[in-house]
Amino acid sequence: MPGARVWLGFRHDSDNRWSTMTRYVALLRGINVNGITIAMADLADVFYGLGYTDVKTVLASGNVLFSIDSPLVDKADAAALKVRIEAALTARFEYEAWIVLVDAESLDRIVRAYPFTADHDGWHSYVMFSSDPGHLSELAGHAKELEPSDERIELGHGVLYWEVRKAVGIKSAFSKKSAKLKYRDTTTTRNLNTLHKLLEVTPG
Repeated sequence: MPGARVWLGFRHDSDNRWSTMTRYVALLRGINVNGITIAMADLADVFYGLGYTDVKTVLASGNVLFSIDSPLVDKADAAALKVRIEAALTARFEYEAWIVLVDAESLDRIVRAYPFTADHDGWHSYVMFSSDPGHLSELAGHAKELEPSDERIELGHGVLYWEVRKAVGIKSAFSKKSAKLKYRDTTTTRNLNTLHKLLEVTPG
């Protein structure tokens, strides 16, 4: 993607060795809506308080970039990090926090793989993330039911891509299907423009 930044920084440790730091993105669901109001400065403080560095927030919809000292080795590591952040958010802001955690390199690949016309005039471009791949596959099964002149969806690697005419928006068939209660605690959606903004933010 043109203009994409380098995500891996370096930290000099106490033993005079250089250690790789890895950039992650936490996508929060359901903040600054329905009475859950969180200032971005306070949100960043939570991540700094957990010991993460280079913390930056993008827009007010709950997008936090941060660095940790080393990449997560496996799914267990990622799950533990997710739980740790959610617990800290819940304790600080007194709501049931839920996030999707994505490393920045994966986010770059996700954005690059967007299968529709990214700057389609009169259309919104979205990417749906989930902590439950089964839910994404289930939602992707509705593709043939949709009116392609109004919206399209396509399953990607760990995400679901969606484009919808602006004139249709939340009235679309897929919007109604994805808004069902069973999906609310596992999915969060971001406009492609928001994801580009995340990729443009440099560490530090």
